[in-house]
Amino acid sequence: MPKKKGEARVIITLACTECRERNYTTEKNKRHDADRLALNKFCRRCRKHTVHREVR
Repeated sequence: MPKKKGEARVIITLACTECRERNYTTEKNKRHDADRLALNKFCRRCRKHTVHREVR
């Protein structure tokens, strides 16, 4: 589906809070989620589940 003009979705990168490796990319709606996103994901480098936060 083509993107509409003025759409608020942006692609963001998630980085591990322990080792700082950038492991994941995802989309978010900037209009509804203005703050930085934080998700609990698996980090291959740490080999465990850690909090991954949005980086700029």
